[in-house]
Amino acid sequence: MKGNVIIKGNKNGIKLVLDDKISFDELKDLVAKKFKSSAGFFKDSSVALEFEGRQLSDDEQVELIDIISENSDLNIVCISEGGNEKEKEYKNLVNEGISNINSQMAQFYKGTVRSGQVLESPNSLVIIGDVNPGGKVVAGGSVVVIGTLKGIVFAGGKGNEKSFVIALDMQPIQIKICDIIARSPDYAFKGKQAIDVKIAFIEDDNIYIEPLNKDVLNDIEI
Repeated sequence: MKGNVIIKGNKNGIKLVLDDKISFDELKDLVAKKFKSSAGFFKDSSVALEFEGRQLSDDEQVELIDIISENSDLNIVCISEGGNEKEKEYKNLVNEGISNINSQMAQFYKGTVRSGQVLESPNSLVIIGDVNPGGKVVAGGSVVVIGTLKGIVFAGGKGNEKSFVIALDMQPIQIKICDIIARSPDYAFKGKQAIDVKIAFIEDDNIYIEPLNKDVLNDIEI
């Protein structure tokens, strides 16, 4: 039916209003048709996506994002929750982080890195999804996780000590940058610890993790 899937625009991107009375399989078909018919309107925009009207599991959200990507040229940079100020800040800061690693020929991966899975790239990596406990990410350059980082990350595999790791929710089992290893919660915090977007980087032969802001990004040398 016409009102089962509704796409609305907002300041950060799009809101997807979903019917909670139909099966998820039926919903997926409707989402595919909706975005396929609207592909010409959205083109290749980078947006934050907000879900409304239906409670979705993490796996269901990933499935819908994959369907949207397959049926449009939209680039979903993050999942927004109610368009609050924190989500806006996340989107802006992570976009700046992505911009900083573009010169390193970053590769994008959309989906969850699950337990036992290893995701590798000779370049920098942007992961649109979570890294679960037991999941491992290995990159020649920097790593940006637009989601929760609870697994293992090895950045700077090519020996670049300016490589860094950014995550919306930083809870790693282990971070390694070049030859420096830090195990949670053994890494050092510069400044106050807070639940916020964070960046891990090398300074004075230690890995530090601190809240991400424009001043920190401006100090990063690529």
